[in-house]
Amino acid sequence: MANSPARRRPLVGLTPLIDVVFILLLFFMLASSFLDLHSIALDAPSRGGGQPTIEGALLVEVRRDGIRLGGQYVTPQGLARRVAARLEDNPDRRVLVRPAEGVSLQDTVSVLDRLTASGARNLSMLGDDGPR
Repeated sequence: MANSPARRRPLVGLTPLIDVVFILLLFFMLASSFLDLHSIALDAPSRGGGQPTIEGALLVEVRRDGIRLGGQYVTPQGLARRVAARLEDNPDRRVLVRPAEGVSLQDTVSVLDRLTASGARNLSMLGDDGPR
């Protein structure tokens, strides 16, 4: 046994370990979402109930060429200011949002988000057949 070659200990490479850690890091970075998602509450009336009144409500139209409040075109910032001013005396005033045909869902949600931020609590969507 004196003449037998010395046994070498096998070397443990760190490269596979680093590769696994890097792949896990990439997986969690790609699978995670860092967006601040929130929801907008819309009340859907029951089918059996009577037709809700739209008298005194604010009508916001989301169109391809812009946003209209009460028939006048406004900017998104102007919409928030005007709605907040009109809701000062009656915070429970109904705000009706009517998206035009062909308007993207994201544009409609952006308008709903601005209305919620300006203090609108009673939001409803208008379709072709009336409030929803």
